[in-house]
Amino acid sequence: MSSEAMESRRHLQQLAWPQVEQLAARWGSTVVWPWGAVEQHGPHLPLGTDGLFAERVLDAALAALDADLPILRLPLQSIGFSPEHRGFCGTLSLPPGLVIDQVVAVGRELAATGFRRLVLFNAHGGQIALLQTAARQLRAECPELVVLPCFLWSGPEGIAELIPEPERSVGLHAGLVETSLMLHLAPELVGEERPCDGRKAGPSPAGWSLEGAAPLAWLTQDLSDSGVIGDARGASAALGAQLFERLVEGWRQRFDVLLRSPWPTTETPPPSRTGAR
Repeated sequence: MSSEAMESRRHLQQLAWPQVEQLAARWGSTVVWPWGAVEQHGPHLPLGTDGLFAERVLDAALAALDADLPILRLPLQSIGFSPEHRGFCGTLSLPPGLVIDQVVAVGRELAATGFRRLVLFNAHGGQIALLQTAARQLRAECPELVVLPCFLWSGPEGIAELIPEPERSVGLHAGLVETSLMLHLAPELVGEERPCDGRKAGPSPAGWSLEGAAPLAWLTQDLSDSGVIGDARGASAALGAQLFERLVEGWRQRFDVLLRSPWPTTETPPPSRTGAR
């Protein structure tokens, strides 16, 4: 089967309803919903950067799975929760309550169809906590549906070791990592500028950080004139290719383990097929 045909088999919206019904009824049936954002990514990256990353990594990871595993993906949710980037032209942000209601509404439909799991596959750091809240609310209303709010950059091993300091700690947005990954995936969308920006407000108070154990609720305009929080000057397609490879393999492994696991039920999974990873 061609890669295009395999990809279409994973897209719920490209299947007929009897196919979806049959797949949903299978043990461990799972739906992945990719989430991005429409928000500024500095003067050199497109507004839809997060959504592009979510889709490219997800499609590659799903294509690498055993074709018989019962997993589908939904269309990208391209507009998310991005109030920290307001004030930069083009940023769009949904109200938090609307995001929660949307997750719950779609999750209810999937649960009613018979799916066992929903993975919120999110590539925008600013909506991690909100999607965790939405996932908890959905699980409370549909306890038969397991909900997993995931973040693209959290989970796969070997990512941090590719990123030098201080960018590893303070390169939060449109810096080395995102610029490199975009240079690998869609170089035609990357502008010529390689900004270094993001600390105009000075160092954080002692014991506090932009993100971490004691985070600050920062807005991009507190820190940056360009919209960049980090240093894109060393970005390269070669680094982007390494990041992409590790992201794809990391998520392939996690989806594979999830699909072969009975968690959180006590239902016994079917015997492994010959040749399965």
